[in-house]
Amino acid sequence: MAARRALKAVLIDLSGTLHIEDTAVPGAQEALSRLRQASVAVKFVTNTTKECKRNLLERLQGLNFDLQEREIFTSLSAARRLLEQKQHRPLLLVDDRALEDFTGMDTSDPNAVVVGLAPDRFDYQTLNAAFRLILDGAPLIAIHKARYYKRKDGLALGPGPFVTGLEYAADCKATVVGKPEETFFTQALSELGCSPDEAVMIGDDARDDVGGAQNAGMLGILVRTGKYRAGDESKINPPPYLTCDSFPDAVEHILTNLL
Repeated sequence: MAARRALKAVLIDLSGTLHIEDTAVPGAQEALSRLRQASVAVKFVTNTTKECKRNLLERLQGLNFDLQEREIFTSLSAARRLLEQKQHRPLLLVDDRALEDFTGMDTSDPNAVVVGLAPDRFDYQTLNAAFRLILDGAPLIAIHKARYYKRKDGLALGPGPFVTGLEYAADCKATVVGKPEETFFTQALSELGCSPDEAVMIGDDARDDVGGAQNAGMLGILVRTGKYRAGDESKINPPPYLTCDSFPDAVEHILTNLL
């Protein structure tokens, strides 16, 4: 394996890693403060599509996390960037709380289908309308394809099963813009001015967080909080650089071994 450069950046997942809905992972705020005192840049990267960036920021600040809006890179941001580049008019299957991040976009006479986490919109009539648009040539854009995520009441279906259903029905392949796509990670790192071999990713999703980051050339640390289930380490190849109990343990390892 080629020698890695000195660590310059840490990318951090949010839901399941720092918090679960309105509850912080124990010790996460203090661990983040310790990490900020080190000589590394920090960026928060998330596939969360349930709410706009502003609401997400308010939620995290309400949990006493020290972060700014400019430090958050979301799959919603990546999706909007793609839509603007392609000049698409999207049918947005996203939660109402996420629509703010698409303000100003033309959604009349849609010519593209965009799917995020939108439980209230995954009904037969809406999905059938999306299916018909795709059959007529509209591209299918998945903000991400997570299989499931963690809520306070347990694991819940993510958008992945619904995206896959549309792919199967319309015999097409979705364009995915969020994690685990390599471009998602490289875009986030470009804002920090560093390369993948100078960065590490911390997350609770073996495939999307850790596998995606490692495929992009980063180190990946898997935490056993959030959606983590026993044996997740074996679901990706190569396995995680490190698996540890929680975000504070990941920070401790970084401060002790990587700096």
